[in-house]
Amino acid sequence: MERLSDKLLNWASILDDLTRRQAENTASLPIVAPHVALMPDAHLGKGATVGSVLPTREAIIPAAVGVDIGCGMIAVRTPWSVDEVRARGSLAPLRGDIERAVPLSAGKYNRTLTPSARARAAELEQLARELGDHVLPAVTGATPNWQLQLGSLGSGNHFIEVTADEQERVWLFLHSGSRGVGNKIAMRHIAIARTRAEQQRLDLPDRDLAWLEEGTPEFDRYIAELQWAQHFALLNRDEMMDRVADCLARHMRVDRTPELERIQCHHNFTQRETHDGVALWVSRKGAIEARRGQDGLIPGSMGTASFVVSGLGNALSLNSSPHGAGRAYSRSKARRTFTRAQLEESMRGIEWRHSDAFLDEIPAAYKDVDVVMEDARDLVEIRHTLRQLVNVKGD
Repeated sequence: MERLSDKLLNWASILDDLTRRQAENTASLPIVAPHVALMPDAHLGKGATVGSVLPTREAIIPAAVGVDIGCGMIAVRTPWSVDEVRARGSLAPLRGDIERAVPLSAGKYNRTLTPSARARAAELEQLARELGDHVLPAVTGATPNWQLQLGSLGSGNHFIEVTADEQERVWLFLHSGSRGVGNKIAMRHIAIARTRAEQQRLDLPDRDLAWLEEGTPEFDRYIAELQWAQHFALLNRDEMMDRVADCLARHMRVDRTPELERIQCHHNFTQRETHDGVALWVSRKGAIEARRGQDGLIPGSMGTASFVVSGLGNALSLNSSPHGAGRAYSRSKARRTFTRAQLEESMRGIEWRHSDAFLDEIPAAYKDVDVVMEDARDLVEIRHTLRQLVNVKGD
């Protein structure tokens, strides 16, 4: 850990100047206390740095949560070995089944609700009523088809994988969030925070660092909709994982996939926490909670290793750890820099949909995940290292 200032601690051995300046700007805000913790995967983000832990007193910065509210990971350990799965035939049909079971890519949703998605939608409707009468109208007004988004992946760095650990045990692993509905909620409240900052004539280093104050209607509405979106993201992952498990069961010619372990974690979220006796809102934007003994998931980039981890409860990091490899190249720069041949080489031995669409997800566009995990050695302990067998992504 490196102390960059009284209010900025850094765990990233790879940190560019723009990202550092952005983090310094965030740490300078009067509502930040005790300090911003930069994770090993830190890189430039909208307003606040991706890969940062931002504690605030009596206020929240919506952009410090991120626009994909509740984005995170889920993993399931199955009872089967790699040899048993491969013995049932080529993995290409399994990939195809997954791609048909889960809507992929931006703007792609379900046409109808499965029984399990219907039950999860009902759970979300009940949660909205508990959080406040305004929540469901706000959600429906912004995204009328939110129910059909349950069980859909999205695009970018979101993925579904069939993986194997160091003992050759097969895991199912996926990464997604609150889809379009969470994005609409986030963007609306970022705009509200900006407007309030302009009305109060706050001198901000970046207008996306505007915050909402406790005790105001705007803050209460954001917290309610944020909590709803975080739960939507969790149920969205559950719904997809159930479908992926069904696909694997068909591949194994059994009725269902037994689950030996299921792990869920957000990495774009806010929650109320107490640190050193002080009540804070802790926003993790590209970071997971890592209390001592708490299970977590840290994905690598496309074609590299991912990790099942256990938190070490590092107090200076506010009990946090990185959420992945972290981008080293922007998407446009990656497309200009790398070739399809390089992508093919990096995915050798993995069943995937061969396409130029994934060039900006090439592992070389990200930080070396092994370096990230070495930087995180006082934040988490690695339980399992997962290698990819099947990779599914949206365009």
